[in-house]
Amino acid sequence: MSDPTALPNFPPPPNEHPLRGLVLDALKDLGLEPNLDKEGDVSFKANDQQLFVRCLENEVKIMRVFGQWKIADPVPADKVMQLSACNDLNLSMTMVKTGLGPDTLVVTSEHIVTSDQSVKQLMSVSIQIVLATVQAWHERVVKLAERIAEQRAKAAQGADGAEAAPGADDAPAQSQDAPETDQQDGEPRE
Repeated sequence: MSDPTALPNFPPPPNEHPLRGLVLDALKDLGLEPNLDKEGDVSFKANDQQLFVRCLENEVKIMRVFGQWKIADPVPADKVMQLSACNDLNLSMTMVKTGLGPDTLVVTSEHIVTSDQSVKQLMSVSIQIVLATVQAWHERVVKLAERIAEQRAKAAQGADGAEAAPGADDAPAQSQDAPETDQQDGEPRE
């Protein structure tokens, strides 16, 4: 007898988890090879990236397409920069959210499914937007780090006295005959 763990992971009957069944069918129609993981999520690869779909099937059907990516070089380890890039994307993009876990970027696209016929189109759009958001996050955080490094270099250059303050040579020299004045109120000192 063969090992039961070696058998393929068959989907549940359609009436047990109808949304998950629709997601599996949609992914197959898109030419992808979905499987069920131990948490009951649908897992698949798109453009060599591991993605997942979690289906919440209560009175309201919700489909969540998400992925997780390990953060490594050339992305700076500065959490403030990473969170800033997440915030920028969360505020500027629709249908997608970004967040950070321990050394991990999480990108998710969530949808309320109102029509069984919309699942395939929602899957296609969600996959593309999740992958595009990962790329946009990476580009933003790297560019932010480069801008900050340039600003710090300019500030250090100025602090080293490499640049004179503008107008410093234009200040009139104080005449020896003029009385010295107090710096606060301009009154002559005694």
